Amino acid sequence: MGMMGRQLGRGVAAAGALALVALSAPGVTPTASAAADPTANVVPTRVHNPWLWQATVGQRPAGPAALVFFTDRTRYFESTGVVVARDGAYRLIPIGIGEGHGLLSPDGRHYLRPQSGELLDLTTGRQSRPMTVGVDALAWSPDGRRVLGTRSNDDGVITYGPENQQLNDPEKSDDLLVIDPFQGAERVVDIGTFTQHTAAAWSPGGDLIAATGWPDVPARFAERQRLVVVDPTGGAPRWQVDLGDRRILAGPAAWHPDGRRLALLAFDGCAGPRCTSEQIAARTWRVEFLDAATGQAVGTALPAGTSVSGILGWRGADPVVRYLSDTEQDTDRRATLAALSPDGRREVLVTTPGGSTDLIVPGDLLIRAAFGGPEPRPSPFAASLWVYLTLAAPTLLAFVLVMRRMRRRRIASGPASA
Repeated sequence: MGMMGRQLGRGVAAAGALALVALSAPGVTPTASAAADPTANVVPTRVHNPWLWQATVGQRPAGPAALVFFTDRTRYFESTGVVVARDGAYRLIPIGIGEGHGLLSPDGRHYLRPQSGELLDLTTGRQSRPMTVGVDALAWSPDGRRVLGTRSNDDGVITYGPENQQLNDPEKSDDLLVIDPFQGAERVVDIGTFTQHTAAAWSPGGDLIAATGWPDVPARFAERQRLVVVDPTGGAPRWQVDLGDRRILAGPAAWHPDGRRLALLAFDGCAGPRCTSEQIAARTWRVEFLDAATGQAVGTALPAGTSVSGILGWRGADPVVRYLSDTEQDTDRRATLAALSPDGRREVLVTTPGGSTDLIVPGDLLIRAAFGGPEPRPSPFAASLWVYLTLAAPTLLAFVLVMRRMRRRRIASGPASA
């Protein structure tokens, strides 16, 4: 074959071996102490945008998530979920056009897509559709076996009779559902009439739920919500209270770990549907509490600042709040998590890169406050198979051309040497 051919052959073999090693590399290898200690800090203090060629969960699953953030800095050039696994590996969750952000199960293993009813297993990469299409998931139960969801019953098209009279009602009451996300079984929860549900939260023991929404069309236009607490297995609501247009349920983790209080987010500033985006961004928020047994105000409010999106969990008695900055420049947008102390201090726990629009952390990691983990960076080798095939193609083509040229030389030199 000759010296040149042998060297080229070794180069191709080495490139193939490197590709196999890269395909098996998950990203960041956990330390021995972290692998031995399941309670070690695994939620990273900071994450980064993925490589444009980063593999998706379906192509190369990496296991349960330490967190998921959303960014348009991917090859899809639109909002995309980025899974950071507990060993530091980065994977993508492609999102369809118009699709919202989904929910992460408490164990970090499953990602539930909104509206489509599809459940993505982050450990296997398989996606199934056990739930009914058209249901928006609001909150996972603490044990990860049930999901609260809402389904719109509105008519898609308004129809009229021969005298131009309206024949149907496009503003029907929505259903609040308790759903088995793995089998698809669902049951309607009676919490009264709501034209739309906006948020819901499970109690720590899973025996009560709190849900908010607009009780009628005028309330929706005025952005005045109602809060109802009810047993998910049936029975009349325990209590309800109108929140007005300056208070909302603090999110799927609004229930305090002691089970005796519910957290609300309240703000000072412009209220109502006529507020501009600048006025909304300038709102100053605080965390207020209601007695979970009576609905009466209790305790002292905690100042939370601006750009508050909701409470994701609790670190002891301190709420872990998500902030989504609203800026003119996309490069300045970022999502962060911070713990609020009773004295008003804010400790930043997780920071996402510029261009991020959302951030979620599994409930089990929030409960044991597994923050302060290392800062993993996405591995450039954790790519899709097509990337390696594309990179290998020029080398293989060069090898074929050289071998063909050498073969022609041998053929041409054969008669002369004879």
